[in-house]
Amino acid sequence: MIICFTLLQFNLHAQKTNTAVQIGKASFYADRFEGKRTAYGERYHHKNYTAAHRSLPFGTLVKVVNLDNKKAVIVRINDRGPYAKGRIIDLSKSAAKEIGNINQGVFSVSVEVYQKDLDMIPIQYIFNPIPAKEQMLFGF
Repeated sequence: MIICFTLLQFNLHAQKTNTAVQIGKASFYADRFEGKRTAYGERYHHKNYTAAHRSLPFGTLVKVVNLDNKKAVIVRINDRGPYAKGRIIDLSKSAAKEIGNINQGVFSVSVEVYQKDLDMIPIQYIFNPIPAKEQMLFGF
């Protein structure tokens, strides 16, 4: 019994620390994409917290951190891209506003698959902003 618990504890720890972090540039969708279909087949809406990534599976939640101001947002991957050289993720406009000044156009970010308390995140927060008072519940 003790051996099983120890192995289980080791496996859970390995899952938590086995996440790769990408560092690079993020941009956001232009207004002209509003209502257009994403590669996943959903319509893009600037208010939804979604993003495009070249390789992560559709539906993956990622935590995007602006490296300049340390603001973070969780978004759901529902499109492919970005296609601009040197960029690693395209954010919806609302997600971009959450972590930086959109007048900049491009941010230095880290991108990491979000696993912490995944089953505790209410589904409405995947499509809408997480209120500031509740962000503490999710550790950012």
